[in-house]
Amino acid sequence: MTAMDQVLVTGVGAMTPLGGDAPSTWAGLLAGKSGVQALNEEWAADLPVHVAAKLSDDPAAALPRPEARKLDRVEQIALVSSREAWQDAGAPDVDPIRLAVVIGTGTGGMLTTLGQDDLFETSGARRLSPFAVPMLMANGPAAWVSMDLGAKGGARTPVSACASGAEALAMALDLIRADRADVVVAGGVEACLHPFTLAAFAQMKALSPQHEHPESVSRPFDEARSGFVMGEGGCVLVLERAEFARARRARAYGTLAGAGITSSADHITASNAEGQVHAIGAALRDAGVSPRDIGHVHAHATSTESGDLAEARAIGLAVGDHAPVTATKSMTGHMLGASGAVGALSALLTLRDGVAPAVRNLERLDPRVELDVVRGENRTGRWHAALANSFGFGGHNVSLVFTV
Repeated sequence: MTAMDQVLVTGVGAMTPLGGDAPSTWAGLLAGKSGVQALNEEWAADLPVHVAAKLSDDPAAALPRPEARKLDRVEQIALVSSREAWQDAGAPDVDPIRLAVVIGTGTGGMLTTLGQDDLFETSGARRLSPFAVPMLMANGPAAWVSMDLGAKGGARTPVSACASGAEALAMALDLIRADRADVVVAGGVEACLHPFTLAAFAQMKALSPQHEHPESVSRPFDEARSGFVMGEGGCVLVLERAEFARARRARAYGTLAGAGITSSADHITASNAEGQVHAIGAALRDAGVSPRDIGHVHAHATSTESGDLAEARAIGLAVGDHAPVTATKSMTGHMLGASGAVGALSALLTLRDGVAPAVRNLERLDPRVELDVVRGENRTGRWHAALANSFGFGGHNVSLVFTV
């Protein structure tokens, strides 16, 4: 990698079930906190699942009321997280045409779509909100962030299921390397906790039916796992061309050194280790690092048997068993399109602070997982490079490599 290819992370922002910003989210991960809770709302009474990982803070409360009312919840999360990341980066003074936005999402404004459809069915067409279309469209988060920042270098929206947030970061990397932008605000957002989506995922047997002890339900790599817990959240990173960031003396968290994107072309929902191996290998080659250079792995690990085992096999084949592996969905639940960006944040801060969060609820490691999974206590060390994986329905595979 040449100096011209280096892309630095200079700002971070997040809203998750563990906290309303990036620092509190990271503190929650290190403390082993769980954001999973019981769904006690009346609308959830007849659902086959009764737990979810809801945001710890209401994004609407962080925005002026007139602004919040014309935004879907997923757009609110995008704005709050991007504003935090932008300020954390020092609000770079960049030519607007050299500033781009890439915000991924799996479902877009799903709450608006379903809510407005209910209103249409019960009250008729004239009762629909005039803001319904900009609230429901999947490109809404990227569009609103671009307008908020005055970014004229493009507003892009990768929609690749649970790999969307990671693919947004990979796309941002490409934009800077191709000299189409100096700064890119990128990440992933999701907000679709609704009876319909919960029932739909439960119908395909993806969600855990357990509910007696909500905080213990999400358990990646554990023998007793029974499915994932749906969550909501968002994470945004500010990426900059290294020479641009250094010219303004910006502080950097680390480098997004490489990305690999593949499609398994195999099954619409099943995980495929072969496709994941190719994505990991591509990311390593792009970053110019060897498997032995990887000191830490943030696994996609959703807490489903097939998904966990496929990824464990892929990591073993592409990286080996020497690197400590963590899986933070044990605490945040699965935030779908936001999960890849939150995983990237965790991998980056693990390198910065020299501590990898332990996997919560991992009491009996599945013996088929032949990896050094961090459990019991956080793992400390000094690592130069970390791998963050994200895989989505449709066979979307994205791996990112961060270095410090």
